[in-house]
Amino acid sequence: MMNTPGSAGVTRAAGTGTASGAHAGTPSPARRAPATPRRIVIAKVLVFIAALYPLARLIVFGVTGHLGANPIEFITRSTGLWTLVFLCITLAVTPLRRLTGRAELVRFRRMLGLFAFFYGVLHFTTYFWFDQWFDLHAIYKDIFKRPFITVGFAAFVLLIPLAATSFQAAVRKLGRRWQTLHRAIYAIAVLAILHFWWMKAGKHDLELPEIYGSIIAALLAFRIVWAIRARFTQQKVKGPVRRA
Repeated sequence: MMNTPGSAGVTRAAGTGTASGAHAGTPSPARRAPATPRRIVIAKVLVFIAALYPLARLIVFGVTGHLGANPIEFITRSTGLWTLVFLCITLAVTPLRRLTGRAELVRFRRMLGLFAFFYGVLHFTTYFWFDQWFDLHAIYKDIFKRPFITVGFAAFVLLIPLAATSFQAAVRKLGRRWQTLHRAIYAIAVLAILHFWWMKAGKHDLELPEIYGSIIAALLAFRIVWAIRARFTQQKVKGPVRRA
């Protein structure tokens, strides 16, 4: 979810020779990791600042007394919605990369995924602290009594290992298992939609759940279609080899 093995996009140089005047101990340009372009660094800083907007908005509203008659409900729903928004944005990175051919978009995926986890933590903390006041027994009963709490809690639990293994050290250590683990983002997205849908269904207000449900469905459909096409192409290429 939050990163991809090889997402740094290192491009090897065509030649490996060194200039005649180079020192023997100096690594050749072909072996040096390319520096991150300045425009990518600037873009990351801007995205990071923009991603803090929901938190800054809540702080300003809290200080100025604009959280409404039920501040806890306002914060809970706001952080939950922004968790879903960042899940959608994170899932949109790969389709946008494939459609636009802009490979550098992958560099933003880990940060966006971590912000989804960040707002998920705020969402859960608001419920755990301000709504339930650390009453573990009440929370336990709530999880098994109300389906929308059940699926929301499951989505949050699944997010934890993805956030914990979103860094390059974990990618190298887990190897191929990393990709298998991070495919849980698809289940998390579905559970998040169910959580939102069932929570809003009680008030017969399904406009937003339908919008976000459609977005998630489209993003997952893109991956399914691409996977089918990739498998079909692979089988088509292997066909003549087996007949040879």
